Formats: sequence, structure tokens, C-alpha cells
Amino acid sequence: MSEAMTDTSAVHSRPELLQVAETVARDKSIERDEVLEAMEQAIQKAGRSKYGQEHDIRAHIDRSSGAISLARYLEVVATPEEIENEFTQVDLLKAQRKKADAAPGEFLIDVLPPIDFGRIAAQTAKQVIVQKVREAERTRQYAEYKDRMGEIVNGLVKRIEYGNVVVDLGRAEAVLRRDDCIPREHFNNGDRVRAYIVDVREETRGPQIFLSRTHPEFMGKLFFQEVPEIYDGIIEIMSVARDPGSRAKMAVLSHDSSLDPVGPCIGMRGSRVQAVVGELQGEKIDIIQWSQDPATFIVNALAPAEVAKVVLDEEKNKIEVVVPDDQLSLAIGRRGQNVRLASQLSGWDIDILTEAEESERRTKEFQDRSQMYVDALDVDDVIAHLLVTEGFSSVEEVAFVPVDDLMDIEGFDEDVANELRERARGYLARRDEELATRRTELGVEDDMVDIEGVTVAMAVKLGENSIKTRDDLADLAGDELMEIVGTDVANLDRANEIIMLARAHWFADEDAAAAEAGEEDVAQEDSAPEA
Repeated sequence: MSEAMTDTSAVHSRPELLQVAETVARDKSIERDEVLEAMEQAIQKAGRSKYGQEHDIRAHIDRSSGAISLARYLEVVATPEEIENEFTQVDLLKAQRKKADAAPGEFLIDVLPPIDFGRIAAQTAKQVIVQKVREAERTRQYAEYKDRMGEIVNGLVKRIEYGNVVVDLGRAEAVLRRDDCIPREHFNNGDRVRAYIVDVREETRGPQIFLSRTHPEFMGKLFFQEVPEIYDGIIEIMSVARDPGSRAKMAVLSHDSSLDPVGPCIGMRGSRVQAVVGELQGEKIDIIQWSQDPATFIVNALAPAEVAKVVLDEEKNKIEVVVPDDQLSLAIGRRGQNVRLASQLSGWDIDILTEAEESERRTKEFQDRSQMYVDALDVDDVIAHLLVTEGFSSVEEVAFVPVDDLMDIEGFDEDVANELRERARGYLARRDEELATRRTELGVEDDMVDIEGVTVAMAVKLGENSIKTRDDLADLAGDELMEIVGTDVANLDRANEIIMLARAHWFADEDAAAAEAGEEDVAQEDSAPEA
């Protein structure tokens, strides 16, 4: 690009502009060039107001002297037909009259006299500069804080708006929303506040920095600052659960086998944990040792309650905890707080029973299962009790286990074992026949039971709930399917798999339609006459 400057008298040295730019840049913590670019845009706007908005008028401030130059730019194009805007473009023939060696793609530059800013023009220029400086400041704030999510910051309370606290961080403002404040916590203007950066968003009104004092990681970061062993990585915080302002649990793990992870977090006479408790408005903190074994970890997490027994169900991610009768209220905690925090900390659903409740439930399960064998196999109570005691949980198990497994039961010989298997198989055959008949009566379509994982018993339950076609099943959500069929589906993941299998024909139909459309397009191309 070549430039033709024809009037050097239009350039005036203005060192005071550089001083102003330097001061604004320092006050707003932005680059001097960004301020000067804002000034250039303000001068350009004033220039277009004077000479016409349609012209391509550009201003430049010399970075060393502060001199301002204003000029109109005309782009050179090869022919008059290529001109799209006669105010900003000129054809080559006319351009060469002004500049003999002009070539397409260059710009002819006509220097304009300096502008005498009137009151309105000066006000407009000021607004442009303020706006551009504000935008540059917002860009700088977002760039500075977007990578600081997860850090703790200190600030001063600037004002309180509708319960939300606006915090001055020095180089930016942040918002501590009412829901992110610890309950019963009160702030006044000028109070110093420490909080966790939970989110930074770039919005039209500028970057929004959101703080939190209730986030579980806030407590973890406080311990990170207070405990050198955590800072050095010797002790690791594995998980945190909080009921803000009331109680919290934190699980820690030591990477040094000779170091107990709980002691250093508490500190000498509780000094370290008390520093965190003070910051969290007296929130009580239980520090427990993390364990890779879920049962051990949950026993630790329920402290101070004592646990008698745990039973894990990994498929449902659920754990049953049995406690002595006098420990029930302690294990559950006030308004369920202790068990809720332990569940959050471990990621397991926890069901707490007393020893008496567990014994009663097991007795009922034993009786129900025994009665099932009495009714299904037409046996007496003694044989039914023996089957339950030996761990047989369903008629299917009795029907299809090896004979030797049944003969291992004390008092059962080969004849008894074979007889039990035959009776069990006969019962299952009759039951399946009854279910098949019921399915037909309900009008459940055959292709429902063709779906992998859908049994005849499930199809009957679905039919009783007006789910009679593959499309009806495909329209369900996983939790809705589980609610209808109960324990026939192991877990939510399996329920979702069955629903996706039911929807498979939708995608097959779409693929077939797309393939058919493609074949029609090809046929049309083949039949089209050649040009």
C-alpha cells in the first residue's frame, strides 16, 4: 500500500495526548496503545461528522510525538465497473491523474486539516474514548480472571444490592450472591471478605466474576492455605461435603505411610482447623481418613456414630448400614445432616437401619422366601427353610442349578434334588404360560418381547400400564421404566439401554429413508439429458 501525504502542515505535535494516555492506561491497568487507539477512533468519528459519514476517514496519533494526522482514504480499483462505493473507491484512470504510479489495491490518501472540536464533537469524542477504554478494561479483567476460577481472593465490600454483595477485588469487581453467602452472615460496606471464584463469564455488560463462600472447594482451599502438608502435596484432600454455616466433613489421604493425615489438618491444639472454622462462621468440621474400600470409608464418614455392619450393593451404588439401636439418632444426625454429608462425601446412597430393624426385616424376608417355596414347589416348611438357609433366592435357581448343589444340602439325596428341580421347572412353565396368556389379553405386541432384556413378566407389567407397543416403550424415560417394572430392571443404566434398543427402529427407518432419497437423486442425475 502506497500513501500520498500532500500537506504536512496538517500534522501538529501534541505531547500532552501521550501524557493523558499514559495516565489513563496506568489508572485502568490497560496498555497505552489501547488508549491511543480509542483516541484515534474518537477523532475519526469527529472527522466523519464534519466531512461526511460515507467517507473512509482515518486518524493516526504518532506514538513518539503525539502528533495527530487526519486523512481520507480512497481505494484504487482497476475499472469504473468495479466501484461499489464512489465515496471510498476510485478507478485507476482517475487515480493516475493524482498519482502517476497508482495501482489497483493501493490507497490514495488526502490529508485533511486538523479539526477544531466544538462542544458537541468534543463530547462525542469523550464518549467514544470512555467506551473504548471501558471495553479494553473489561477485556483485561476477563483475561486476568478467566484462568483464576478455583482460587481464593480477598476483597472489600463495595456495596450491597438486594442481598448480593459487590466485592472490590482491586482490579475488578465481583459478585457474592445471597445464596453463596454463609447463612446468618452479614456484611457492611468496607468489610474485608475472602471468597472462592466459582465462575467467570463474559457478558455484554462486561465480565461477571461470581464468588462463593458456601462451595465445598472453598473449605478445601482454606485448608490448602493453612496446612503446609496439603500445600506440599504430602496430604491430599479427596472430597469435601458441607452444610454451610453448620457442619462439614472432609476426607484426607496421606501419601506418606508414616504420616497420619488427620493430625496435621487439626494442628497443635486445633490451631489449624480453628483458623478455618473461624473463617466459616463457626462451621463444625469433621476430618476423616479416606479409604479406597467403600465400606471402611463410609464407616469413617459416619463418625462419631458406631457402625455394626455394612452391606454394599454396587449395581445400585447403595450401601446399607446397620447401627446399634442407641446409635441411630447419632448416625442420622440432626435433620439427617450426618448421613446426608456422609453420602455426599462418599458418593454412595446410604440407608441406615438399627440392629432390631435389620433383624426384623431379615426375619420377614426369610419367611416370605420360605412361603414362596412352599407355594411354588408344594413342599413343607422344613424343606423351604433349608433352601432359604442355603442361599437359594429364587425358583429359577432351584430349577437350573446342578443336582450336586442341591444334594449338598443336609438331608437331601439325589431323588429329592431331582424332584425339586422338576417341580421348579413345572412351576416356571406354568407361570410363563399364564404370563403369555395375560400379555395377549392386554394386547402387548410380540415385538416388545423381542427386545433384549424385556421379559414376558416385564411385558405384562408394561401392558397393565398401557405400554403396549415398541414405540410406547421408546417414549419412556429410564426412571419411568424402573418405576413400572420395579426390580425386573437392575439399575437406571440398564433401563436406558432397553429404551435405546426400543428406539433402534426409528434410526433404521431414518437411514432407510435417507438411502432411498439418495437413490432417487442418483436416478434423476442418470436420467437427466446431457448438455
